[in-house]
Amino acid sequence: MQAEAARTDSVRAAVLDHIVSLQQDYLDSLAVQQRWLVAFQGDVRRDMIEVQRQLVQVQELTGQSQQRLTELRGQLDQRLRQPIVAPVGQPGDSAGGGGVGDIDAQELYDLSLEQLRRGSPGTARAGFQGFLEAYSQHPLAADAQFFLGESWEESEPDSAAAAYELVARSHPDSRRAPTAVYRLGLLAERRGDQRAAEVYYSRVIAGWPRSEEAQLARTKLGNPEN
Repeated sequence: MQAEAARTDSVRAAVLDHIVSLQQDYLDSLAVQQRWLVAFQGDVRRDMIEVQRQLVQVQELTGQSQQRLTELRGQLDQRLRQPIVAPVGQPGDSAGGGGVGDIDAQELYDLSLEQLRRGSPGTARAGFQGFLEAYSQHPLAADAQFFLGESWEESEPDSAAAAYELVARSHPDSRRAPTAVYRLGLLAERRGDQRAAEVYYSRVIAGWPRSEEAQLARTKLGNPEN
């Protein structure tokens, strides 16, 4: 009996030791996981701080460009309200046909386009409108008119269509003209007017047969080889 009891105690002791060992292994594993979690949280926190820092920089840059665009538009409005007095011996001499030669046309255009690309169509629209008022004869006038239309596409497609039509009629030789007419076709499709869309696509092919838009228009009309 004593021998049997001794064996039983020995087995129990071995089982207990095994349980204790398993518990220790489990605690060690928890400790490792806890250390990993702490390190992971630290990495995530640092990443979030970096993302927040970058967002602040983007917001600051966006704010600066918006402020500069507002300043330029204010200067344009002020000068457009003033009478144009041509210097003696230089009749009609101005930077863009609007008497505002001291305002940089390229900067105004670039800032407007930047705002459009950053998802601020309203701000961009004001800039492009100011550009067109002041620099109607500028080489970038067709581009400004085109992007003015693009700024309207999502909110007011009818206004976008009017702007695109003006590109095609006023600047038929510009690189934006075939794109503008092709966009008119896309807008017509969006409102469900397939017949009008086909007219616009045919117009692209007839007016600018070698353009990329003409090839796209041919595909739309189902005759890509012609």
